[in-house]
Amino acid sequence: MTLSTNDAAETDEKNPFLVALGERVKALRARRGMTRKAVSIAADVSERHLANLEYGEGNASILVLLQVARALQCSLAELIGDVTTSSPEWLLIRELLESRDDASLRRVRIAIGEMLGTGGGHAVTCSRVALIGLRGAGKSTLGALLAEDLGFPFVELSREIEKFAGCSVSEIQALYGMNAYRRYERRALEEAVQIYPEAVIATPGGLVSDPATFNQLLSHCTTVWLQADPEDHMKRVQAQGDLRPMAASKQAMEDLKGILSGRAAFYSKAQYKVDTSAQPLDASFQILRQTVRQALQLPD
Repeated sequence: MTLSTNDAAETDEKNPFLVALGERVKALRARRGMTRKAVSIAADVSERHLANLEYGEGNASILVLLQVARALQCSLAELIGDVTTSSPEWLLIRELLESRDDASLRRVRIAIGEMLGTGGGHAVTCSRVALIGLRGAGKSTLGALLAEDLGFPFVELSREIEKFAGCSVSEIQALYGMNAYRRYERRALEEAVQIYPEAVIATPGGLVSDPATFNQLLSHCTTVWLQADPEDHMKRVQAQGDLRPMAASKQAMEDLKGILSGRAAFYSKAQYKVDTSAQPLDASFQILRQTVRQALQLPD
C-alpha cells in the first residue's frame, strides 16, 4: 500500500522504519557521548524535532524516499548517494558483504587493512599499550601505574590534544565543534605512534567513535579495555568533578548507560579486557600488569 505524506503524518501507529531510524539516531548519539541538546545545536534543528525523530514520529518525507527506492529496486543508500554506492565496484563489494556475520566481517576488515597497508587488525606484540574505555574506568590512574612498572612513558592523549589546540577539550568542542576535536585527536594519536615505540597511552573514551582513528589504534597498539559498571563510572567521574557530557542531563545515569551501551561493541574489539569493578584498585592493577606483561612477553 502506498503511503502518502499526509497519511504518514496522520497515522496513529508508528511506522517500523521510522522507529528503527530513531533507534539508530539515539545509538549514534550515545556512542558519541552527546546530549540531545548538543546534537540539536550542531545540526541546527530544534530539540523537539530531534526528539520526534528519535521516538519514531513524523519525518514522513523519508518514507517517500523509501518508497521510491523500493520502486527503483535499489537501496535507500544508493538513492541518497552514499559513497559505498558510488561505483559498480562499491556496489559489488556491498553485495558480497551483505548479511555476513561479525566474525567474517572482521576477517575481511583485517585482510583489507593488510592489503592496503592502513591497518585495522591487531598489532602483534606491540610495546605500545593503549587503554580504552569510558571515562572513569581507571585509564589515567592504572595507566600511570602501569607505565611506571614497565618503565615506559605515560601518554594521556587528552592532554596531548589540548597541547595541539592550545585550549581545553571542553573549549575545543565548544569553540570549534566535534569534528575539529576528532581531527586533533587523530593527530595526537599519530604523533604518539611516531614518537613512542614503547608507551602506555590512556585514550579518550570517545576515540572509538571515529573508525579511522580506532583502526590506527588497533593497528599500532596492544589494546586493553578497562571495563567498569555504570555505577562505578559515575562515582569516579563525580569524584573527579567532571560530568561531561552528562552535566546537562537530568537523567545522568541513563545517559551514561546509553553511552556505554553504544560503545561497548567497539571497546570489545580490544585484545584484552580488565574489569576494574570486580576488585579494588591494587588488585585491578595486578591483573592489568600481569595481562600486559604476558602479552608483551616480559618477565613477571
